[in-house]
Amino acid sequence: MIVIIKHISIEGPGIIGEFFQNTKWQIEIVELQNGGKLPGDFASIEAIISLGGPMNVYEEDRFPFLKEEDILLRGAIKRDIPILGICLGAQLLAKACGAEVKKAERQEIGWYKASLTKEGVKDPLFFGTSNELDVFQWHQDTFAIPEGATLLTTANLCKNQAFRFGKNVYGLQFHIEVTPSMVESWLNEYLDGENQSEIITSQKMLIDTYKKKEQFEKQAKKVLLNFSRLFALKIAAVS
Repeated sequence: MIVIIKHISIEGPGIIGEFFQNTKWQIEIVELQNGGKLPGDFASIEAIISLGGPMNVYEEDRFPFLKEEDILLRGAIKRDIPILGICLGAQLLAKACGAEVKKAERQEIGWYKASLTKEGVKDPLFFGTSNELDVFQWHQDTFAIPEGATLLTTANLCKNQAFRFGKNVYGLQFHIEVTPSMVESWLNEYLDGENQSEIITSQKMLIDTYKKKEQFEKQAKKVLLNFSRLFALKIAAVS
């Protein structure tokens, strides 16, 4: 079973859900902000995908489920269960691996370029992708690379964009799951609809999202296929 962790209703699995619907893998989506409960043990978990959200990893008093997720992630890491963290999910993973998460010098919202490092080019997660990725960003925090982890993707504005810890644990600061409808809902929810400059920025961002949709989906599904191969190989090795 693949456990997909949602932290807020409008930040769902998007392309990730579409991808795994067409595979043999069983999916369980846990909606934490709506009272969903994380698995009590690891017996049936084959992989974990932790999605984004507007909260910060250091807001455990305000969002107690973040502490519960931290415990789950630490346990999964110890058991070498494949994990993919996206945006907030990546920051939670970095924290679970012992790294600092803090406010970035500048926020990233919209479409940006991220480049694979030399290690990223060789990493199985990015097999078959371009060395320069077109990615969607929406974050104010950034993570340090955990001790013993490998930096896989970097960018000018925010250096640490993706890391691997061990063999199967991946944190991506950028989003690979967004669809145009998701971007539109985030623009409506998170930006000031009365601010003229933000309205113009929102319109351009949404137009760019539709323009990039086809290529972005191909890129995302390559990454997801590569990730699914990791836990398929792990399961086969145990069998």
